[in-house]
Amino acid sequence: MVNEMLPEYTRAQLALRNGQDRDEIWVAYLGLVYDVSRSRLWRRGNHYEHWAGQDLTKELQHDAPHTEHVFDNFPVIGRLKDPLLSGC
Repeated sequence: MVNEMLPEYTRAQLALRNGQDRDEIWVAYLGLVYDVSRSRLWRRGNHYEHWAGQDLTKELQHDAPHTEHVFDNFPVIGRLKDPLLSGC
């Protein structure tokens, strides 16, 4: 599977890509890490009440006005080590 060949990132590594300290803006969803740096909606490291640099799986399953297919617009750059997939 292609996803298994992706690099693996820890939560600490993901947290460093929050759009505040570096130009990279990453979020995780369902165990995959997405680069949302090019999105004008994530410019400052947040999108409405959601913050970059973290796993958004639980938040988006309960509180998103759009489907998970919104991530189809962004490149998958890795896998999250030990993702929070409970309730999926």
